[in-house]
Amino acid sequence: MKFTGLASKAVLPVLLAGTVLLSAADAPIVTVKGYVLDSACAFTKSLTKPISKQCATACANAGSQLVILTQDGTIYWPIADTTPSSGQNPKLLPFAGANVIASGKVYQRGGSKALVIDKIEAQAPGLSK
Repeated sequence: MKFTGLASKAVLPVLLAGTVLLSAADAPIVTVKGYVLDSACAFTKSLTKPISKQCATACANAGSQLVILTQDGTIYWPIADTTPSSGQNPKLLPFAGANVIASGKVYQRGGSKALVIDKIEAQAPGLSK
């Protein structure tokens, strides 16, 4: 069947939307364990854990995005799965500077990993491995 003019222009957005929905449905659900710290310190200072809760909170309140840094050095960028999107710092601020267990859908693009957090809780001391 050959589409012409208006019919082909109407079908393309529907096919693209279907592709986006399928790729979102295919995102695996994972559990991540790591520290909540601000993204700038994770990159510029190569920290393996936060300096303090106060430091991570101050940076987040100044506008730095909080991330989850795992023991192997992987950084998970918390994102919303809504459009328009919203920042996730309010969800992470109670855990700033703490070791957490978070679960949700993971998306990857290039060398980045993003996490849509369904559940997050403080990790008990001594369970970081």
